[in-house]
Amino acid sequence: MKRRDFVIKSGMASLALASSTSVLARINTFENKNDTINVGVIGTGSRGNGMIPFINEIPNLKVVSCCDILPSHLAEGIKRAEGNPKGYSDYRKLLENKNIDAIYMATPFNTHSEIGIASLQAGKHVYGEKTMAKGYDGIKDLVAAKPENLIYQTGHQYHSSRLYTHVVDLIKNGKVGEISSFQCQWNRFGDWRRPVPSPDLEKLINWRMYKEYSGGLVAELCSHQIDFVNWVLDATPKQVMGTGGIDYWKDGRETYDNIHLIYSYPNGVEAKFTCLTTNAKDDYQIKVIGSKGTIILDYTQAWFYPEGNYDRKLGEVDGVSGATVQWEEGKGIPIHVNHADPSKQALMDFRDSIMNNQQPLSNEITGAKTAVAVQMALDAMYENKIVEWNSDYDRWLS
Repeated sequence: MKRRDFVIKSGMASLALASSTSVLARINTFENKNDTINVGVIGTGSRGNGMIPFINEIPNLKVVSCCDILPSHLAEGIKRAEGNPKGYSDYRKLLENKNIDAIYMATPFNTHSEIGIASLQAGKHVYGEKTMAKGYDGIKDLVAAKPENLIYQTGHQYHSSRLYTHVVDLIKNGKVGEISSFQCQWNRFGDWRRPVPSPDLEKLINWRMYKEYSGGLVAELCSHQIDFVNWVLDATPKQVMGTGGIDYWKDGRETYDNIHLIYSYPNGVEAKFTCLTTNAKDDYQIKVIGSKGTIILDYTQAWFYPEGNYDRKLGEVDGVSGATVQWEEGKGIPIHVNHADPSKQALMDFRDSIMNNQQPLSNEITGAKTAVAVQMALDAMYENKIVEWNSDYDRWLS
């Protein structure tokens, strides 16, 4: 069943709202560089409030409303935004505001599908934080709900990093040769907890600790690196196996405090992902290992480690042939690319996609493929089994 057929067969008749004249009055009317895209921020916790200052700095974007069910979070969001935006405790009321063009959504994982669908039905462009949606049905429903005339950008911000896009181009052009594996980690030391002023707010504030609301470390951290591997290989995993546990932070949490995953991709490529919360050595890192060398990435830097003999004088680095290479054996050659903060760049790309009516690189399809891979890992760990890619996914991701 194709996506368009699924919309009909799933009975989502309310999608007709997205084509009504009144709802679409402001859509695709951004015709000059002075137009302003009015943004409603749904979810003003740590991530939402962390992104509002970026929105303030970006021309053509303006926060005009904020929404959160926790008054303290909402007050902080309104404080950070410029121009005294209107506050809401119910996102559905915010979506009724016809002056809002786009939604930035940074709510708990289990709400992404519901709020994303409602936002699209209300005729709003959506930037939805990663991971795109929880559970196979939630992913499928959100993909089906996206009409052609709206933008949905998934918040895998490294898709917008000019360093990362450059490195992906290098890899696809043969820089590391034939890829054999990826080794990815995102390690921290800390219990991941937030202060709770009242016990009845525990699950609202520390939702990442509870399976009902969260995908734990896989969805909150590993998903960025899983998205990167899918992107580089232009593929989805054939299968995943994994393990983890609550082995250090014995504090009532349900999601694991350490995870270890192995994904198998076509052509024999394996990708390993590790997340620890008890040791921060080397923090965040992606290794792309190939027959000609290895590229290592962190948040904002990258290095190339040649394999075998390497001509320092006539080597080719970043496409500059004949340049003298400052390289010592065992040390990486820096890959220099000027780039903005990836999160800020992702918001600028969201703006440009709306202004130009052009789908972003990190869209509902790439986001859905990563979200499915995340759910496969959760199933593998929690059910202690090898989980294979289901061909049914291909039908609603085509």
